[in-house]
Amino acid sequence: MSSITAHRAVATGFFWLFAIAVFCVTSCASVSRHEFSEPTTGWQTKTGQLMYRNAKTTLIGDALVRVSKTGDFELTVSKGPGITLLSLRQDDTFAKITGAFARQGWSGPVAQAPPQLHGWLGLRDQFLRAPNQKILRYVAGNETFLFRF
Repeated sequence: MSSITAHRAVATGFFWLFAIAVFCVTSCASVSRHEFSEPTTGWQTKTGQLMYRNAKTTLIGDALVRVSKTGDFELTVSKGPGITLLSLRQDDTFAKITGAFARQGWSGPVAQAPPQLHGWLGLRDQFLRAPNQKILRYVAGNETFLFRF
């Protein structure tokens, strides 16, 4: 085998390896095309504190809740200025959750949410049912959410 043939074989092998790697990476990535409504002056906004508790964790943080008249929901939990622990955006069919407390995060149809997010995704309905409460307590399985506004 000549050196030119050997270089062609190596180059061809690298090309196919690179092509397969690119295909795998782009096939596994999913990009959400869902667009949430942006908050406007018509949204109800509440600020206060959240105490979240489950079997392993207790978290107390500042809470910002926004709810629109059409049922769009936003929750931001932070620990002081600039440290967002959790950000949740949700409408009647879709949700997106990010932040340090959400680990790798998740977005997708609410009906397909992982079980560990069901409590968080149940908060939207609680705020829609009781929009003017100063204290909102919600228990979902072994999780307790206590908001004070």
